[in-house]
Amino acid sequence: MNWAEAVRRTLVEHKGEQVVVLDMGQITLIADYFVIASGHNFIQVSALADYVEDTMQKHGAQLLNPHRPDRAHWILMDYGMVVVHIFTEDEREYYGLERFWGDAQVVPSDGRAQVVSE
Repeated sequence: MNWAEAVRRTLVEHKGEQVVVLDMGQITLIADYFVIASGHNFIQVSALADYVEDTMQKHGAQLLNPHRPDRAHWILMDYGMVVVHIFTEDEREYYGLERFWGDAQVVPSDGRAQVVSE
């Protein structure tokens, strides 16, 4: 199982909302995948980040940006090949990463990337 799928499953299992995996490999050198999810409030956002961190430690992945603020409305977790963005719903709508990275393909849970038209 790849890291992006492990993160997706963790977020879904722990009630993350609108979990999306974007294939960034052909678009940027930043990461191969972005995993984006929402929580209802900063408490849930923080809890989701804790679950992701536990999962990635079990998979041997090292968090490259270990500092995380309390009461965050957007938590960014950089694992090199996979970057995880967990937002409150309002912050996610405001920043619109899916729109900003609109050329990225969405990776469905079966692992095959597809272009999603608007």
